[in-house]
Amino acid sequence: MEMEREEMAAEGAKRPGVIVRVWRFYADGFRSMTIGRYLWAIILIKLFILFAVMRLFFFPDILARDYENDADRAQAVRTNLINDR
Repeated sequence: MEMEREEMAAEGAKRPGVIVRVWRFYADGFRSMTIGRYLWAIILIKLFILFAVMRLFFFPDILARDYENDADRAQAVRTNLINDR
């Protein structure tokens, strides 16, 4: 990484933008990880379980079940937003 900076300075090249530098920073970090790869895999699997699997079982689409078309669903949402319970 230090060689790249020296070469760029020697050539008079423009310094890369912030986004490019951040991308390179994270890419180099992930490339050199060992145990971290397994930890990220576990995190991604857990997120998949939370958002995909649990959504299927615990959060059914009530509007699609109770109403036949979009107009009826929209009316039900408006009615529930306006009415106090």
